[in-house]
Amino acid sequence: MIRLSKREVILLSFMLFSMFFGAGNLIFPPFLGQSAGANVWISLTGFILSAVGLPILGVVAIAKAGTFHDLATRVHPLFALIFPFLIYVSIGPGLAIPRAGSLAFEMGMGPFIPETWMQSPLSLLLYTIVFFGLVFWLSLSPSKLVDRFGKWLTPTLLILIAVIFLKSLITPMGSLTEPVEKYADHPVLQGFLDGYLTMDALAALVFGIVIANTLRSKGVSDQKALSKYMIMAGLGAGILLTIIYVILGSLGSRSAFLGAAENGAQILTSLMEHLFGESGTIILGAVFTVACLCVSIGLVTSCSQYFQGLFGSLSYRVWVTILCLLSMAIANLGLTQILSVSVPILGAIYPVAIVLIVLALMGRLLPESSSVYATTVYIVAIFGVIDMINSTFMDHVWDSWLNVLPFQAEGAGWIMPALVAGCMGMLLDFGRKTAAAYKKGTT
Repeated sequence: MIRLSKREVILLSFMLFSMFFGAGNLIFPPFLGQSAGANVWISLTGFILSAVGLPILGVVAIAKAGTFHDLATRVHPLFALIFPFLIYVSIGPGLAIPRAGSLAFEMGMGPFIPETWMQSPLSLLLYTIVFFGLVFWLSLSPSKLVDRFGKWLTPTLLILIAVIFLKSLITPMGSLTEPVEKYADHPVLQGFLDGYLTMDALAALVFGIVIANTLRSKGVSDQKALSKYMIMAGLGAGILLTIIYVILGSLGSRSAFLGAAENGAQILTSLMEHLFGESGTIILGAVFTVACLCVSIGLVTSCSQYFQGLFGSLSYRVWVTILCLLSMAIANLGLTQILSVSVPILGAIYPVAIVLIVLALMGRLLPESSSVYATTVYIVAIFGVIDMINSTFMDHVWDSWLNVLPFQAEGAGWIMPALVAGCMGMLLDFGRKTAAAYKKGTT
């Protein structure tokens, strides 16, 4: 059996970290830090539990199940065809990849060009041609991702963030302020829900195929060895994510003196100007560009490998071309348009992914043929669709009865339906076993 060296495992962890860490991961922690104030550390605990814990558990779930398709098949073969397809489309060319291109333009290029150019559709078009051209080129050789991410892109990103952190230690910063709104009353829960919004648990399911194929390209073919190294890569990436989130959250918690902000991007911009002056804009633009580039490459690679396996008539290179062109086209629709259409869909899919991950990790307690998979996943999926229709098309007219559910107001009303459905599945399993035992006893 082929064994990977410690260096190879570290590079694999760097690769997975870069694939997870995009612009959204940069924005959420500083905003949490500023909003939580004195409660920043306890809020960050909740944030890390969901923003780091769920993605790692997702990687572990795929490692144990074998593939995403194998895991989804435990629900139903048709579900195993539809659900992964929805995830790959939504988190790929439907939202995450175009969003990365748009954000890279706004944060990496916007500050350096005149406002009239920034508002011109031609500027965004030219930028996305270059951006997705680079993504296309770097995605053509997935076997080289470990070297490209591990040796170049990830160290570059970590060095840039380390420079920001070290400068904050020697530059006077503000003091911690009082927490606001839900960060004062329920800091852990609010932090957990903020991390839940990063949607990295979906990415974990998507990136599993890339990590597995990368390991196979290195000669690791034994399933136990694949699972072992995938879990190690997930843990390594989780440690890096935790360190970065703590740094960004800490910076945000001491940024209130710079003025209130509507989002994390504004906080980071103000912080960088305070720490580095005009050059801070260049550093922040570089951080956003590298992060967006890494996520885009990871998503294009994983989606292309998935669609090549699903539709074998087209080669990997053709799928890379299709996804880059499609993502570039959607990116030019504008970030607001992308979010308005895709975010509600992702909000309906995400709870299903979490439930699937949790069930997969129950191991020996839950056989692969258990009815719990189908009852829980279907009920949560139905609830997610109802919630999406209510918020997107019905102007929240069903809030009066949906808010009866615990955590609904915080965006996690699916938890109680999931628990009830799980109990229903267990009862079905018990009834099936009882019937089988009775039949066996009478024959």
